Amino acid sequence: MITAQGVVVERGGRRLLDDVGLGVDEGRWLGVLGANGAGKTTLLRCLAGTMAHGGTVRLAGAPTPELSVRQRARLVAVVAQDPLLPGDMAALDYVLLGRTAHLPVFGVETGLDHQIAHALLDRLGLSDLSHQALATLSGGERQRAVLARALAQEAPILLLDEPTSSLDVGHQQRVLALVDELRRERNLTVVSAMHDLTLAAQYGDDFVLLDHGRVRAAGGVDAVFQAEPLSACFAATLEVSGRGHDTVVTPRRLATQPRR
Repeated sequence: MITAQGVVVERGGRRLLDDVGLGVDEGRWLGVLGANGAGKTTLLRCLAGTMAHGGTVRLAGAPTPELSVRQRARLVAVVAQDPLLPGDMAALDYVLLGRTAHLPVFGVETGLDHQIAHALLDRLGLSDLSHQALATLSGGERQRAVLARALAQEAPILLLDEPTSSLDVGHQQRVLALVDELRRERNLTVVSAMHDLTLAAQYGDDFVLLDHGRVRAAGGVDAVFQAEPLSACFAATLEVSGRGHDTVVTPRRLATQPRR
């Protein structure tokens, strides 16, 4: 569903991505891992077709430069890390923007479009806030509204950039469980960049570990969730436990002197 070959991005004399290649089969969930500045957001923008790059990216077999904006909107939905939100717009109207790619030119939303939007607001716990302005919502509520808008596009590819960064533990679980549920219902192809390595391991099928713009490791849980490459990439001492439901932990630094 997604293929990338030799992707290179340079900005200001710095190489943000360097010969990155990957493939994501239909219905799979790819987790993109790496420290701040590793190139995760840049890679997602290249996959979305919104950032110029060297190499090639194909979505459902089509090179991204050959896709019109409307074609891309029907093919890929994006949850950005820091989206620009119209603060005075009601949550429902914002989610309905996700239906734009399905409307005829100068068309208006139908009853079906409203039904889809209301169903997503309900599943994301926002029904009671549907008529409130986005500016009045909490950070976590706005983040769920952004996800609802992306899901309303009903695109077969979903790109998520830190989708749980503003959410508490309960909402993190509910949001990721919903994405996984919809992935199975709709055979969605999901690519997510996440800082929480444990959550990434629990939901992803395949993984790419980026280190200063290059792929350091790629494959399934057993191939990528190893203490040595993770510790090197994150410049931290990390341990991995629980094969199949991996937990990544930072061991407590032992005191050099015993307590008295």
